[in-house]
Amino acid sequence: MIIKTRIFDLCNGRYSNLSELAQAMGISVSQIYRVREGKRHINQKFIIGAIKAFPEYKLDDLFYFASELTTGTPSH
Repeated sequence: MIIKTRIFDLCNGRYSNLSELAQAMGISVSQIYRVREGKRHINQKFIIGAIKAFPEYKLDDLFYFASELTTGTPSH
């Protein structure tokens, strides 16, 4: 199981681009881009940043678990 996020669906209308979202989360734009593209797993700093950027949402609204088989990424 891996952690996936819904923040990219939730940010429409709130943040106009990934740069604004990154600033609100306190992380780099490249990290957000890599998570969105599935090239990087979500880490603790990303989770904390998402909570800061979307304080009105619960953790369950921001993140969910997915099977690695459904993501198309090879397992390690």
